[in-house]
Amino acid sequence: MNRPRTPRPDGTGGADMKLLGIYLNDHLAGATAGTQRAGHLVRSTRGTALGRALAPVAAEIGEDRSALLGIMRDLDVPVRRAKVCAGWTLEKVGRLKANGRLVRRSPLSTVLELEALRLGVEGKAAGWLLLRRLATADGRLDPGRLDTLLERARQQQVTVEEWRIHAADAALRAGASAPA
Repeated sequence: MNRPRTPRPDGTGGADMKLLGIYLNDHLAGATAGTQRAGHLVRSTRGTALGRALAPVAAEIGEDRSALLGIMRDLDVPVRRAKVCAGWTLEKVGRLKANGRLVRRSPLSTVLELEALRLGVEGKAAGWLLLRRLATADGRLDPGRLDTLLERARQQQVTVEEWRIHAADAALRAGASAPA
């Protein structure tokens, strides 16, 4: 039978710090990829309503990555540079996908990038939620800060999803052939 860990005198709340370190570094790799993805999407849609709507979200995603680094510092979790580099590299490789066009962007490119961004934001929210649960037993984690980060992630989800639906409708309707 699994029992909850009891708080330890060192303030770690009984969390397995090795596993938590792996978990947080995995999230840092994802945050690195998400920051890159959001910035690329904003640059690709510069001068459009989508670009204007996503610019503040992209800025927040960068701030959230910094917040994660701060939390890792607070927990004495070392950054694993290889994972950060892997996240950066995977995001760049993710841009090399078939989108129906060889040289320029397809309307589908924006849809797929918004879907990737949405998944990243959902993963980030799950991470904040897990840390928020750990905060009840670990005094190094600030519950209020995590609540704020979680709420911000939820707002980002709403914004990205609204624009994903709009982009999908525009891409797929514009590309549909007229009925015979």
